[in-house]
Amino acid sequence: MAIIDVEELARTLPAGKTVAGIDPGTTTIGLAVSDRNLSFAHPRAVIMRKKFSLDAAALLSALARDEVYALAIGLPVNMDGSEGPRAQASRAFARNLSKLTEIPFLFWDERLSTVAAERTLIEMDFSRKRRETKIDSAAAAFILQGVLDRLRALRRPA
Repeated sequence: MAIIDVEELARTLPAGKTVAGIDPGTTTIGLAVSDRNLSFAHPRAVIMRKKFSLDAAALLSALARDEVYALAIGLPVNMDGSEGPRAQASRAFARNLSKLTEIPFLFWDERLSTVAAERTLIEMDFSRKRRETKIDSAAAAFILQGVLDRLRALRRPA
């Protein structure tokens, strides 16, 4: 599996390519993709989980459409920094997906990303029902925006 860190991504990312972020949940996969300038994370439609082969095909198709170079996977670590069953499930998802693609992965600490995404949707006056359909992609966008902000800091001349 090609796992990279954000510093390596900053060194190897070709101009004009995008980066995606996912929030792999048990029932959905939230997806967001950057613009080509790597400034903003744009939420995409969630992928409803069915079985891994179908989920992977839908995700890889979406990544190909947006010419994604690398994929940031939200890693749900506990507040004390330890990894529980959900983090292990995210790592297993990445391990299985890596058998189907050459796209490099990086794991990104997603602590409180869903909370932040929900607050944003509430501030935008989304109804509870509408928030349910948007929360996972909004969380993926929050994860990806963290990666993009770090990339921008690493690429800034000293």
